[in-house]
Amino acid sequence: MTFEPLLHASIAIQIHVAAVVPAALLGAYLLLRPKGTPRHRLLGKIWLCLTVITALSSFFIHQINMFYGFSPIHLLSAYVLFGCWGAIVNARKGNIEAHKRIVRGLYFGGIVGAGLFTFIPGRIMNKVAFSGDEIAPLIVIAGIAIVLLWQLSKEIWHRRRLS
Repeated sequence: MTFEPLLHASIAIQIHVAAVVPAALLGAYLLLRPKGTPRHRLLGKIWLCLTVITALSSFFIHQINMFYGFSPIHLLSAYVLFGCWGAIVNARKGNIEAHKRIVRGLYFGGIVGAGLFTFIPGRIMNKVAFSGDEIAPLIVIAGIAIVLLWQLSKEIWHRRRLS
Protein backbone atom coordinates (compact mmCIF):
# COMPACT_ATOMS: atom_id res chain seq x y z
CA MET A 1 0.00 0.00 0.00
CA THR A 2 1.29 3.43 -0.95
CA PHE A 3 -0.27 6.90 -0.71
CA GLU A 4 2.06 8.27 -3.39
CA PRO A 5 -0.53 8.25 -6.23
CA LEU A 6 -3.03 10.03 -3.99
CA LEU A 7 -0.51 12.66 -2.95
CA HIS A 8 0.08 13.48 -6.63
CA ALA A 9 -3.63 13.51 -7.50
CA SER A 10 -5.67 16.66 -8.00
CA ILE A 11 -7.07 18.51 -4.98
CA ALA A 12 -10.58 17.41 -6.01
CA ILE A 13 -9.57 13.75 -5.76
CA GLN A 14 -7.86 14.35 -2.42
CA ILE A 15 -10.96 16.07 -1.00
CA HIS A 16 -13.14 13.29 -2.43
CA VAL A 17 -11.09 10.56 -0.74
CA ALA A 18 -10.79 12.56 2.51
CA ALA A 19 -14.60 12.70 2.68
CA VAL A 20 -15.54 9.25 1.40
CA VAL A 21 -13.24 7.17 3.62
CA PRO A 22 -14.71 8.46 6.91
CA ALA A 23 -18.19 8.39 5.34
CA ALA A 24 -17.74 4.69 4.53
CA LEU A 25 -16.56 3.85 8.04
CA LEU A 26 -19.11 6.04 9.81
CA GLY A 27 -21.91 4.74 7.58
CA ALA A 28 -21.09 1.15 8.47
CA TYR A 29 -21.08 2.08 12.15
CA LEU A 30 -24.46 3.81 11.86
CA LEU A 31 -26.02 0.89 10.01
CA LEU A 32 -24.92 -1.53 12.72
CA ARG A 33 -25.77 0.54 15.82
CA PRO A 34 -29.14 1.42 17.41
CA LYS A 35 -31.19 3.98 15.52
CA GLY A 36 -33.01 7.08 16.74
CA THR A 37 -30.63 7.91 19.58
CA PRO A 38 -29.07 11.37 19.98
CA ARG A 39 -25.72 9.84 18.95
CA HIS A 40 -27.31 8.37 15.82
CA ARG A 41 -28.78 11.75 14.90
CA LEU A 42 -25.49 13.59 15.42
CA LEU A 43 -23.36 11.03 13.58
CA GLY A 44 -26.01 10.80 10.86
CA LYS A 45 -25.70 14.55 10.23
CA ILE A 46 -21.93 14.23 10.03
CA TRP A 47 -22.30 11.27 7.67
CA LEU A 48 -24.68 13.24 5.43
CA CYS A 49 -22.24 16.18 5.31
CA LEU A 50 -19.38 13.83 4.35
CA THR A 51 -21.59 12.21 1.72
CA VAL A 52 -22.55 15.58 0.23
CA ILE A 53 -18.89 16.66 0.13
CA THR A 54 -18.04 13.37 -1.58
CA ALA A 55 -20.75 13.86 -4.21
CA LEU A 56 -19.96 17.54 -4.82
CA SER A 57 -16.22 16.94 -5.14
CA SER A 58 -16.85 14.29 -7.79
CA PHE A 59 -18.11 16.99 -10.18
CA PHE A 60 -14.54 18.32 -10.30
CA ILE A 61 -13.04 14.91 -11.16
CA HIS A 62 -12.93 14.28 -14.90
CA GLN A 63 -10.67 11.26 -15.35
CA ILE A 64 -13.35 9.34 -17.24
CA ASN A 65 -14.24 11.81 -19.98
CA MET A 66 -17.29 10.51 -21.83
CA PHE A 67 -19.38 13.65 -22.33
CA TYR A 68 -17.73 17.08 -21.93
CA GLY A 69 -15.64 15.85 -19.00
CA PHE A 70 -18.47 13.94 -17.33
CA SER A 71 -19.33 10.26 -17.07
CA PRO A 72 -22.16 8.09 -15.71
CA ILE A 73 -20.60 8.31 -12.24
CA HIS A 74 -21.64 11.97 -12.18
CA LEU A 75 -25.27 10.86 -12.55
CA LEU A 76 -24.74 8.79 -9.42
CA SER A 77 -23.42 11.90 -7.68
CA ALA A 78 -26.58 13.81 -8.60
CA TYR A 79 -28.65 10.87 -7.30
CA VAL A 80 -26.67 10.98 -4.03
CA LEU A 81 -27.32 14.70 -3.57
CA PHE A 82 -31.07 14.24 -4.10
CA GLY A 83 -30.99 11.17 -1.87
CA CYS A 84 -29.33 13.10 0.96
CA TRP A 85 -32.08 15.68 0.74
CA GLY A 86 -34.71 12.93 0.74
CA ALA A 87 -33.13 11.26 3.78
CA ILE A 88 -33.33 14.53 5.72
CA VAL A 89 -36.88 15.34 4.65
CA ASN A 90 -38.18 11.86 5.47
CA ALA A 91 -36.45 11.76 8.86
CA ARG A 92 -37.94 15.12 9.79
CA LYS A 93 -41.41 14.04 8.64
CA GLY A 94 -41.10 10.89 10.72
CA ASN A 95 -41.20 8.64 7.68
CA ILE A 96 -38.45 6.43 9.07
CA GLU A 97 -38.99 3.54 6.64
CA ALA A 98 -38.36 5.84 3.66
CA HIS A 99 -35.40 7.41 5.48
CA LYS A 100 -33.86 3.97 6.13
CA ARG A 101 -34.42 2.84 2.54
CA ILE A 102 -32.81 5.99 1.12
CA VAL A 103 -29.84 5.89 3.49
CA ARG A 104 -29.18 2.21 2.74
CA GLY A 105 -29.33 2.98 -0.98
CA LEU A 106 -26.93 5.88 -0.57
CA TYR A 107 -24.51 3.79 1.44
CA PHE A 108 -24.55 0.58 -0.57
CA GLY A 109 -24.97 2.20 -3.99
CA GLY A 110 -23.21 5.51 -3.57
CA ILE A 111 -20.33 4.50 -1.34
CA VAL A 112 -19.83 0.73 -1.49
CA GLY A 113 -20.94 0.17 -5.08
CA ALA A 114 -19.17 3.17 -6.56
CA GLY A 115 -16.18 2.50 -4.33
CA LEU A 116 -15.71 -0.93 -5.87
CA PHE A 117 -15.08 0.67 -9.26
CA THR A 118 -12.24 2.77 -7.85
CA PHE A 119 -10.20 -0.41 -7.38
CA ILE A 120 -10.27 -1.34 -11.08
CA PRO A 121 -6.73 -1.65 -12.47
CA GLY A 122 -5.45 1.68 -13.73
CA ARG A 123 -7.44 3.81 -11.26
CA ILE A 124 -5.73 5.80 -8.49
CA MET A 125 -7.20 3.82 -5.58
CA ASN A 126 -6.03 0.60 -7.19
CA LYS A 127 -2.50 1.98 -7.16
CA VAL A 128 -2.92 3.19 -3.57
CA ALA A 129 -4.35 -0.04 -2.17
CA PHE A 130 -2.58 -2.62 -4.32
CA SER A 131 0.43 -0.74 -5.76
CA GLY A 132 -1.00 -1.35 -9.23
CA ASP A 133 -1.41 -5.12 -8.85
CA GLU A 134 -3.84 -6.49 -11.44
CA ILE A 135 -5.28 -9.56 -9.65
CA ALA A 136 -5.62 -8.51 -5.99
CA PRO A 137 -8.35 -5.88 -6.61
CA LEU A 138 -10.43 -8.35 -8.58
CA ILE A 139 -10.31 -10.78 -5.66
CA VAL A 140 -11.27 -8.01 -3.21
CA ILE A 141 -14.09 -6.81 -5.46
CA ALA A 142 -15.40 -10.37 -5.81
CA GLY A 143 -15.31 -10.83 -2.03
CA ILE A 144 -17.16 -7.57 -1.40
CA ALA A 145 -19.72 -8.43 -4.09
CA ILE A 146 -20.37 -11.79 -2.42
CA VAL A 147 -20.93 -10.07 0.95
CA LEU A 148 -23.26 -7.50 -0.63
CA LEU A 149 -25.27 -10.18 -2.43
CA TRP A 150 -25.51 -12.13 0.82
CA GLN A 151 -26.80 -9.01 2.62
CA LEU A 152 -29.26 -8.33 -0.18
CA SER A 153 -30.59 -11.88 -0.06
CA LYS A 154 -31.04 -11.58 3.73
CA GLU A 155 -32.97 -8.34 3.22
CA ILE A 156 -35.22 -9.91 0.58
CA TRP A 157 -35.80 -13.00 2.75
CA HIS A 158 -36.67 -10.77 5.72
CA ARG A 159 -39.17 -8.74 3.69
CA ARG A 160 -40.84 -11.88 2.37
CA ARG A 161 -41.25 -13.22 5.90
CA LEU A 162 -42.92 -9.95 6.98
CA SER A 163 -45.35 -10.06 4.05
